[in-house]
Amino acid sequence: MTTKKLISVIGLSVAGILLLVAVFTSWYTVDESEQAVIITFGVANETIAEPGLHFKLPWPIQKAETLSKETYSLQFGYDQNEDGEIITYDEETKMITGDENIVLTDLVVQWKITDPVKYLFNSEAPREVLHDATSASIRSIIGSSLIDDALTSGKAEIEAETRDLLASLVEKYDIGITVLAVKLQDVELPNEEVRAAFTNVTDARETMNTKINEAQKYENQKRNEALGEKSAINSRAEGQKVARIEQARGDVALFDKLYAEYEANPEVTRQRLVMETLESVLPNAKIYIMNDEGGTMKYLPLESMQSVVPPAAETEEGGGN
Repeated sequence: MTTKKLISVIGLSVAGILLLVAVFTSWYTVDESEQAVIITFGVANETIAEPGLHFKLPWPIQKAETLSKETYSLQFGYDQNEDGEIITYDEETKMITGDENIVLTDLVVQWKITDPVKYLFNSEAPREVLHDATSASIRSIIGSSLIDDALTSGKAEIEAETRDLLASLVEKYDIGITVLAVKLQDVELPNEEVRAAFTNVTDARETMNTKINEAQKYENQKRNEALGEKSAINSRAEGQKVARIEQARGDVALFDKLYAEYEANPEVTRQRLVMETLESVLPNAKIYIMNDEGGTMKYLPLESMQSVVPPAAETEEGGGN
Protein backbone atom coordinates (compact mmCIF):
# COMPACT_ATOMS: atom_id res chain seq x y z
CA MET A 1 0.00 0.00 0.00
CA THR A 2 1.36 3.35 -0.98
CA THR A 3 1.71 6.25 1.38
CA LYS A 4 -1.05 8.13 -0.37
CA LYS A 5 -3.52 5.29 0.11
CA LEU A 6 -2.48 4.90 3.74
CA ILE A 7 -3.11 8.57 4.37
CA SER A 8 -6.46 8.29 2.65
CA VAL A 9 -7.48 5.30 4.80
CA ILE A 10 -6.38 7.04 7.97
CA GLY A 11 -8.29 10.15 6.95
CA LEU A 12 -11.44 8.15 6.26
CA SER A 13 -11.07 6.32 9.56
CA VAL A 14 -10.69 9.58 11.49
CA ALA A 15 -13.65 11.07 9.65
CA GLY A 16 -15.72 8.00 10.46
CA ILE A 17 -14.76 8.18 14.10
CA LEU A 18 -15.61 11.88 14.27
CA LEU A 19 -18.90 11.19 12.55
CA LEU A 20 -19.75 8.49 15.06
CA VAL A 21 -18.79 10.76 17.94
CA ALA A 22 -20.91 13.54 16.46
CA VAL A 23 -23.88 11.22 16.03
CA PHE A 24 -23.70 9.65 19.49
CA THR A 25 -23.00 12.92 21.33
CA SER A 26 -25.62 15.06 19.59
CA TRP A 27 -28.55 13.49 21.43
CA TYR A 28 -29.34 13.23 25.11
CA THR A 29 -32.33 12.14 27.19
CA VAL A 30 -33.86 13.92 30.17
CA ASP A 31 -35.96 11.85 32.55
CA GLU A 32 -39.03 13.21 34.34
CA SER A 33 -37.09 13.40 37.60
CA GLU A 34 -34.10 15.13 35.98
CA GLN A 35 -33.01 18.48 34.61
CA ALA A 36 -30.11 19.20 32.26
CA VAL A 37 -27.69 22.06 31.74
CA ILE A 38 -26.22 22.60 28.26
CA ILE A 39 -22.58 23.68 28.50
CA THR A 40 -20.98 25.24 25.43
CA PHE A 41 -17.18 25.43 25.58
CA GLY A 42 -17.35 25.40 29.38
CA VAL A 43 -20.08 28.04 29.66
CA ALA A 44 -23.59 27.11 30.81
CA ASN A 45 -26.10 28.83 28.58
CA GLU A 46 -29.30 26.77 28.76
CA THR A 47 -31.26 24.71 31.26
CA ILE A 48 -33.57 21.92 30.06
CA ALA A 49 -36.33 20.81 32.42
CA GLU A 50 -38.73 19.14 29.97
CA PRO A 51 -38.38 15.36 29.83
CA GLY A 52 -37.69 13.59 26.55
CA LEU A 53 -35.09 13.29 23.80
CA HIS A 54 -33.19 16.50 23.02
CA PHE A 55 -30.60 17.62 20.43
CA LYS A 56 -27.36 19.54 21.01
CA LEU A 57 -24.13 20.23 19.21
CA PRO A 58 -21.70 17.32 19.33
CA TRP A 59 -18.92 16.99 21.83
CA PRO A 60 -16.61 18.79 22.47
CA ILE A 61 -18.63 21.83 21.40
CA GLN A 62 -21.51 21.15 23.78
CA LYS A 63 -22.19 18.70 26.55
CA ALA A 64 -25.25 18.04 28.72
CA GLU A 65 -24.87 17.84 32.51
CA THR A 66 -27.85 16.01 34.02
CA LEU A 67 -28.97 16.67 37.60
CA SER A 68 -31.80 15.21 39.66
CA LYS A 69 -34.89 17.24 40.59
CA GLU A 70 -35.71 14.98 43.54
CA THR A 71 -35.22 15.82 47.22
CA TYR A 72 -31.84 14.98 48.73
CA SER A 73 -31.12 14.16 52.37
CA LEU A 74 -27.99 15.31 54.14
CA GLN A 75 -27.27 13.17 57.21
CA PHE A 76 -25.35 15.22 59.75
CA GLY A 77 -23.55 13.38 62.55
CA TYR A 78 -24.13 9.84 61.32
CA ASP A 79 -24.03 7.68 58.21
CA GLN A 80 -25.37 4.32 57.09
CA ASN A 81 -23.19 1.77 55.32
CA GLU A 82 -24.26 -0.80 52.72
CA ASP A 83 -25.18 -3.34 55.43
CA GLY A 84 -27.60 -0.87 57.04
CA GLU A 85 -25.33 -0.28 60.05
CA ILE A 86 -25.43 3.21 61.56
CA ILE A 87 -22.05 4.89 61.97
CA THR A 88 -21.98 7.89 64.32
CA TYR A 89 -19.51 10.75 64.41
CA ASP A 90 -19.59 12.04 67.99
CA GLU A 91 -16.84 14.57 67.43
CA GLU A 92 -18.93 16.22 64.74
CA THR A 93 -22.13 16.25 66.80
CA LYS A 94 -20.72 17.27 70.19
CA MET A 95 -22.02 20.76 71.03
CA ILE A 96 -22.32 23.11 74.03
CA THR A 97 -25.72 24.45 75.02
CA GLY A 98 -26.46 27.95 76.24
CA ASP A 99 -26.31 26.79 79.88
CA GLU A 100 -22.89 25.17 79.31
CA ASN A 101 -23.91 21.53 78.98
CA ILE A 102 -22.64 19.11 76.34
CA VAL A 103 -25.06 17.31 74.02
CA LEU A 104 -24.74 15.13 70.94
CA THR A 105 -27.00 16.31 68.11
CA ASP A 106 -27.78 14.37 64.93
CA LEU A 107 -30.04 15.75 62.24
CA VAL A 108 -31.20 15.35 58.64
CA VAL A 109 -31.45 18.21 56.15
CA GLN A 110 -33.75 17.85 53.16
CA TRP A 111 -32.78 19.97 50.17
CA LYS A 112 -33.22 20.32 46.40
CA ILE A 113 -31.26 21.71 43.47
CA THR A 114 -33.31 24.68 42.32
CA ASP A 115 -30.70 26.40 40.14
CA PRO A 116 -28.56 23.86 38.26
CA VAL A 117 -26.23 26.47 36.77
CA LYS A 118 -25.32 27.95 40.15
CA TYR A 119 -25.04 24.45 41.63
CA LEU A 120 -22.48 23.48 38.96
CA PHE A 121 -20.46 26.68 38.66
CA ASN A 122 -20.75 28.80 41.82
CA SER A 123 -19.01 26.25 44.01
CA GLU A 124 -16.61 23.38 43.45
CA ALA A 125 -18.26 21.30 46.22
CA PRO A 126 -21.77 22.54 47.00
CA ARG A 127 -22.54 19.50 49.18
CA GLU A 128 -19.57 20.28 51.42
CA VAL A 129 -20.70 23.90 51.61
CA LEU A 130 -24.15 22.71 52.68
CA HIS A 131 -22.63 20.38 55.27
CA ASP A 132 -20.49 23.15 56.76
CA ALA A 133 -23.44 25.55 56.77
CA THR A 134 -25.52 22.91 58.55
CA SER A 135 -22.85 22.47 61.21
CA ALA A 136 -22.61 26.22 61.76
CA SER A 137 -26.38 26.63 61.96
CA ILE A 138 -27.11 23.84 64.44
CA ARG A 139 -24.18 24.83 66.65
CA SER A 140 -25.39 28.41 66.72
CA ILE A 141 -28.93 27.45 67.68
CA ILE A 142 -27.88 24.83 70.25
CA GLY A 143 -25.43 27.32 71.70
CA SER A 144 -28.27 29.73 72.45
CA SER A 145 -30.68 27.07 73.79
CA LEU A 146 -31.05 25.47 77.22
CA ILE A 147 -30.34 21.79 77.67
CA ASP A 148 -33.91 21.13 78.82
CA ASP A 149 -35.26 22.60 75.59
CA ALA A 150 -32.81 20.61 73.47
CA LEU A 151 -33.69 17.30 75.13
CA THR A 152 -37.44 17.70 75.66
CA SER A 153 -40.08 20.16 74.55
CA GLY A 154 -37.94 22.64 72.62
CA LYS A 155 -36.93 20.40 69.71
CA ALA A 156 -39.54 21.74 67.30
CA GLU A 157 -38.43 25.31 67.91
CA ILE A 158 -34.76 24.35 67.50
CA GLU A 159 -35.58 22.63 64.18
CA ALA A 160 -37.42 25.70 62.89
CA GLU A 161 -34.68 28.13 63.93
CA THR A 162 -31.97 25.90 62.44
CA ARG A 163 -33.86 25.63 59.16
CA ASP A 164 -34.30 29.41 58.92
CA LEU A 165 -30.65 30.10 59.71
CA LEU A 166 -29.41 27.42 57.30
CA ALA A 167 -31.69 28.69 54.52
CA SER A 168 -30.34 32.21 54.94
CA LEU A 169 -26.73 30.97 54.81
CA VAL A 170 -27.35 28.86 51.69
CA GLU A 171 -29.06 31.80 50.02
CA LYS A 172 -26.08 33.99 50.90
CA TYR A 173 -23.62 31.45 49.44
CA ASP A 174 -25.75 31.34 46.24
CA ILE A 175 -24.99 27.73 45.32
CA GLY A 176 -28.34 26.88 43.70
CA ILE A 177 -29.69 24.89 46.68
CA THR A 178 -32.96 25.34 48.58
CA VAL A 179 -33.35 23.93 52.10
CA LEU A 180 -36.76 22.30 52.61
CA ALA A 181 -36.67 20.94 56.14
CA VAL A 182 -34.46 20.18 59.12
CA LYS A 183 -35.29 17.21 61.35
CA LEU A 184 -33.49 16.42 64.59
CA GLN A 185 -32.79 12.69 64.91
CA ASP A 186 -31.13 12.30 68.30
CA VAL A 187 -30.27 14.86 70.95
CA GLU A 188 -28.65 13.10 73.89
CA LEU A 189 -26.08 13.48 76.63
CA PRO A 190 -22.55 12.22 76.01
CA ASN A 191 -22.33 9.46 78.69
CA GLU A 192 -24.56 6.94 80.44
CA GLU A 193 -24.31 8.38 83.98
CA VAL A 194 -25.27 11.88 82.94
CA ARG A 195 -27.97 10.47 80.66
CA ALA A 196 -29.45 8.40 83.51
CA ALA A 197 -29.43 11.37 85.90
CA PHE A 198 -31.12 13.57 83.36
CA THR A 199 -33.66 10.83 82.65
CA ASN A 200 -34.54 10.80 86.35
CA VAL A 201 -34.96 14.55 86.32
CA THR A 202 -37.14 14.32 83.21
CA ASP A 203 -39.29 11.60 84.79
CA ALA A 204 -39.73 13.72 87.91
CA ARG A 205 -40.73 16.70 85.80
CA GLU A 206 -43.25 14.61 83.87
CA THR A 207 -44.68 13.30 87.16
CA MET A 208 -44.96 16.87 88.41
CA ASN A 209 -46.73 17.93 85.24
CA THR A 210 -49.09 14.97 85.54
CA LYS A 211 -49.97 15.88 89.12
CA ILE A 212 -50.49 19.51 88.14
CA ASN A 213 -52.78 18.46 85.29
CA GLU A 214 -54.76 16.20 87.62
CA ALA A 215 -55.10 19.00 90.18
CA GLN A 216 -56.25 21.43 87.51
CA LYS A 217 -58.76 18.86 86.27
CA TYR A 218 -60.12 18.40 89.81
CA GLU A 219 -60.25 22.18 90.27
CA ASN A 220 -62.17 22.62 87.04
CA GLN A 221 -64.58 19.84 87.99
CA LYS A 222 -65.33 21.34 91.40
CA ARG A 223 -65.63 24.82 89.93
CA ASN A 224 -68.11 23.58 87.34
CA GLU A 225 -70.11 21.79 90.05
CA ALA A 226 -70.15 24.93 92.18
CA LEU A 227 -71.22 27.04 89.22
CA GLY A 228 -73.99 24.57 88.45
CA GLU A 229 -75.18 24.60 92.06
CA LYS A 230 -75.04 28.38 92.09
CA SER A 231 -77.13 28.50 88.92
CA ALA A 232 -79.67 26.10 90.43
CA ILE A 233 -79.93 28.18 93.61
CA ASN A 234 -80.39 31.34 91.57
CA SER A 235 -83.09 29.64 89.51
CA ARG A 236 -84.92 28.44 92.62
CA ALA A 237 -84.65 31.87 94.21
CA GLU A 238 -85.97 33.49 91.05
CA GLY A 239 -88.89 31.04 91.01
CA GLN A 240 -89.68 31.72 94.66
CA LYS A 241 -89.50 35.43 93.99
CA VAL A 242 -92.00 35.16 91.13
CA ALA A 243 -94.26 32.92 93.25
CA ARG A 244 -94.21 35.36 96.17
CA ILE A 245 -94.98 38.28 93.89
CA GLU A 246 -97.89 36.45 92.29
CA GLN A 247 -99.17 35.34 95.70
CA ALA A 248 -98.96 38.90 96.96
CA ARG A 249 -100.87 40.11 93.93
CA GLY A 250 -103.52 37.46 94.56
CA ASP A 251 -103.76 38.46 98.21
CA VAL A 252 -104.17 42.09 97.21
CA ALA A 253 -106.90 41.19 94.74
CA LEU A 254 -108.68 39.10 97.39
CA PHE A 255 -108.41 41.90 99.94
CA ASP A 256 -109.79 44.37 97.42
CA LYS A 257 -112.81 42.09 96.84
CA LEU A 258 -113.34 41.63 100.60
CA TYR A 259 -113.09 45.33 101.17
CA ALA A 260 -115.69 45.97 98.47
CA GLU A 261 -118.04 43.46 100.18
CA TYR A 262 -117.31 45.00 103.54
CA GLU A 263 -118.26 48.46 102.34
CA ALA A 264 -121.56 47.04 100.98
CA ASN A 265 -122.48 45.13 104.16
CA PRO A 266 -120.01 45.53 107.01
CA GLU A 267 -121.78 43.38 109.62
CA VAL A 268 -122.30 40.32 107.41
CA THR A 269 -118.78 40.50 106.08
CA ARG A 270 -117.37 40.79 109.58
CA GLN A 271 -119.27 37.71 110.80
CA ARG A 272 -118.24 35.78 107.70
CA LEU A 273 -114.59 36.60 108.22
CA VAL A 274 -114.80 35.54 111.86
CA MET A 275 -116.36 32.23 110.94
CA GLU A 276 -113.83 31.55 108.14
CA THR A 277 -111.01 32.37 110.48
CA LEU A 278 -112.33 30.01 113.16
CA GLU A 279 -112.80 27.30 110.52
CA SER A 280 -109.21 27.76 109.37
CA VAL A 281 -107.81 27.74 112.93
CA LEU A 282 -110.05 25.01 114.35
CA PRO A 283 -111.23 22.91 111.37
CA ASN A 284 -112.54 19.98 113.51
CA ALA A 285 -114.05 21.92 116.37
CA LYS A 286 -117.77 22.31 117.16
CA ILE A 287 -119.05 25.64 118.33
CA TYR A 288 -121.93 25.81 120.79
CA ILE A 289 -123.92 29.02 121.08
CA MET A 290 -125.56 29.15 124.47
CA ASN A 291 -128.31 31.34 125.88
CA ASP A 292 -126.99 33.63 128.54
CA GLU A 293 -130.31 33.38 130.46
CA GLY A 294 -130.02 29.58 130.78
CA GLY A 295 -132.91 28.93 128.49
CA THR A 296 -132.79 26.90 125.28
CA MET A 297 -129.26 25.82 124.27
CA LYS A 298 -128.40 25.78 120.63
CA TYR A 299 -125.22 24.52 118.89
CA LEU A 300 -123.80 25.39 115.55
CA PRO A 301 -121.24 22.95 113.91
CA LEU A 302 -118.66 25.00 112.09
CA GLU A 303 -117.87 22.45 109.33
CA SER A 304 -121.42 22.63 107.95
CA MET A 305 -121.26 26.38 107.54
CA GLN A 306 -119.46 26.12 104.22
CA SER A 307 -122.71 25.30 102.39
CA VAL A 308 -125.91 25.94 104.28
CA VAL A 309 -126.23 26.84 107.96
CA PRO A 310 -128.61 24.17 109.44
CA PRO A 311 -131.57 25.19 111.61
CA ALA A 312 -130.92 25.43 115.28
CA ALA A 313 -131.57 22.25 117.26
CA GLU A 314 -133.29 22.42 120.59
CA THR A 315 -132.27 20.42 123.62
CA GLU A 316 -133.85 19.83 126.95
CA GLU A 317 -134.71 23.00 128.81
CA GLY A 318 -133.03 23.34 132.12
CA GLY A 319 -133.95 24.87 135.43
CA GLY A 320 -137.51 23.33 135.94
CA ASN A 321 -139.23 25.16 133.06
